[in-house]
Parts: sequence; structure tokens; C-alpha cells
Amino acid sequence: MTERLTVRDIDLDVLRCGAGRPLLLLHGFDPVPSHAPFLERLGAHAEVVAPSHPGFGRSSRPDAIDSVYDLVRVYLDVLDRWPAERVAVLGLSFGGWLAAELASISSSRIERLVLVDAVGIKVSPPDTPDIYDVFNRSPHDVHRRRWHDPDRWKPDFDAMADEELIAHHRNRESLCRYAWHPYMHNPKLRPWLGRIDVPTLVLWGASDGIVSPDYGRAYSAAIPGSRFELIEGAGHHPELEQPELFVDRVVAFLKE
Repeated sequence: MTERLTVRDIDLDVLRCGAGRPLLLLHGFDPVPSHAPFLERLGAHAEVVAPSHPGFGRSSRPDAIDSVYDLVRVYLDVLDRWPAERVAVLGLSFGGWLAAELASISSSRIERLVLVDAVGIKVSPPDTPDIYDVFNRSPHDVHRRRWHDPDRWKPDFDAMADEELIAHHRNRESLCRYAWHPYMHNPKLRPWLGRIDVPTLVLWGASDGIVSPDYGRAYSAAIPGSRFELIEGAGHHPELEQPELFVDRVVAFLKE
């Protein structure tokens, strides 16, 4: 079910499904597809609420909202308005960055945290890139690095309706606005991950060519008590390539 949520004059497009423990799902490079198999499986165990970030999908974006700092404050407001006292937060890729920022600032409304192939921190020295440049490398190379089985997930732009093409380019424009510089990270975030004091699971696709499993291990090591797990047969999007295994791992963690 799709609905609208207004937060500080921002109209967010929100996908809601399932029933059970509340789970805020923060998407990555693109909003979560409503037909994604992992959503239905996850909805059997939790009430999943998945907003499209401001500027993505059909969510509005006022001119003043132009940084990750702004997005984090929007989601702090979303958590404050949530009827449940505490919720689980699951962040995918770029959404994992937002989830980590949220938990490092204030975890009082967060019950559990799941970071999936998250970007957002600097691990290597300044002259060594940690995150593959999805903006300035060829689309073919970016696509190949995103997926364990890239041929299966190759987009067919000729078959897309005009509305889908507009949404695709709007998503990319918004991602550029938020994550162009510094590229896909907050230089100050990593030291503050030590403030996260809720149970945390860091999940990673074993074939991820955007951010490597070693990057994920460094992410996990910076969060006290977190657990790192690999998902085989998946790249940067294990929720799409291995939906059954992905949901099994997430649900097991949420039930601990």
C-alpha cells in the first residue's frame, strides 16, 4: 500500500506493508520496488514502512533540503511522530548511511539497526578510494559492479514508460545532490559510530563491487558489539538478488 506522509512541508511517498514489529526501511540508490519479493517476505514478520527520500520517486524536495544532514533531520522527525516507542531501522546502501547517522545521533527511538552494504564512512587513506564512483564511471562498469549476476538485472530503458524514466533520472539527480561531495561519505561519521548503543547487524553481499566486504567489516568494527555477516551470491543489493536468505538473516536478528 502506498500513502503520503507530510513532514515539515515535505510530502513523502511511503510504501507500507505487512504487520508486526515496526520497521523503518531506508532505501539506497533507488526507492524500494513495491513488487520486490523480499518486501512480502519481510512483511510476514514486521510492519514495513519504506519512505522515498525527498527528491526520490514521487517525494517532494524543497530547495532547502540538499544534504545528508537535512535527510537525517527529516527522519528524526519521522521517528518522533511514529506511534511506537521504538522501531527497528534497516538501511540499504545510501539508506544505510542515513541509518548509521540516525543511530549515532540519537538511538533512543531505535530498537535494532541493520546496515546492508552501507556507504557513508572513510576507511582507507585520503588518496585511496573506498567506494566505486557511480557518477563518473561508465554505466556498464557501474552495473557490472553492482550485481553478482549483472545480466539478470540489466535495465531495459527502451521498455520503460515515460513516468519510469522520469523517476529514474530524478533518483539519480537527487543522489548526486546529496552524495556528490564529499563522495558518498561523511568524513566525520566513522568516529561517532562508537555512540551507537543498540544491537546492530551489518549485512554484505559477497560480490559487492561498489563497497567491498572488507569495507563492511571496517564499518562493523566501528560499531560496538555489532555483527558482520556475508550473503553469498549477491552484490550490492542482496535484498534483491537473494531475497529469501536476506529476509531470513534480518528476521532472525530482529527476533533475537
